[in-house]
Amino acid sequence: MSSWFYLILAGIFEIGWPIGLKLASFPNYKFLGFFLSIMAMTISGLLLWVSLKEIHIGVAYAVWTGIGAVGTFVIGVIFFNDPSSILKWLGVVAIVSGIVLLKI
Repeated sequence: MSSWFYLILAGIFEIGWPIGLKLASFPNYKFLGFFLSIMAMTISGLLLWVSLKEIHIGVAYAVWTGIGAVGTFVIGVIFFNDPSSILKWLGVVAIVSGIVLLKI
């Protein structure tokens, strides 16, 4: 499989650990949230490692953290009622634009 596939999958799992930590802040989900975080961190790190065999580290790290940051922001807004504003969405656009520029 393509290193880019592994990198995108790593970024998706990168979203899992902050979501798990958020869930762990609720008493009924404390252990499930920590378990989810640990599993997501492990899988994300391993997939990032695999992707680094063909992708430069600077680009890979930016894509990985960018997917994590944007994905976590969007999930926070949709599922946890995190505050949202035009400026925050412009920040998301800036992150995505920066990643695209690094890829180019």
